[in-house]
Amino acid sequence: MPFVPTRASTRALRRIALAVGLTLSASAGPAAAQDLENTLYIDMDFGRITIELRPDLAPNHVERIKMLAREGFYDGVVFHRVIDGFMAQTGDPTGTGMGGSTYPDLDQEFSKEPFVRGTVGMARTSDPNSANSQFFICFDNASFLNGQYTVWGQVVDGMDVVDKIKKGAGQSGSVSDPDAMVKVSVAADIQ
Repeated sequence: MPFVPTRASTRALRRIALAVGLTLSASAGPAAAQDLENTLYIDMDFGRITIELRPDLAPNHVERIKMLAREGFYDGVVFHRVIDGFMAQTGDPTGTGMGGSTYPDLDQEFSKEPFVRGTVGMARTSDPNSANSQFFICFDNASFLNGQYTVWGQVVDGMDVVDKIKKGAGQSGSVSDPDAMVKVSVAADIQ
């Protein structure tokens, strides 16, 4: 006979989940066990991308992303470089790939975390300590980036939305009429 949860069993399960640092929701969808302070929403015209932030890997980068999101810095910013099968890059308010925020560049926080489909990493110049506001989301595994770029997040829902981002031309990935992030929010701020 299948288990049918009762009100009492649901309360007991929630107490257990809270004891181990999780939260349960009635919907129990992909967002059921999120730490809302370390969850980023990127709303596009065609859906939402949900990113689990990784302060355990890159605390300074995560703090910068949350600060910029809370300031509205990313709202309306385009995916200026999108290479099919590789990644989609954004975070430059000029849309050229040359811009950043007014804050100082960040020192690298490289880790052993691999670049796989859905990994979110910080873009930089050839100087490892030059990350500022630009970031990218991997369409596929990109192990050649491992240990050379800072991983600060992972898409946990909405890879179908990432896959719809308009692709650029050739090796440069330059996009004409690029897709923009409508709104970027820390989940804790909109609950």
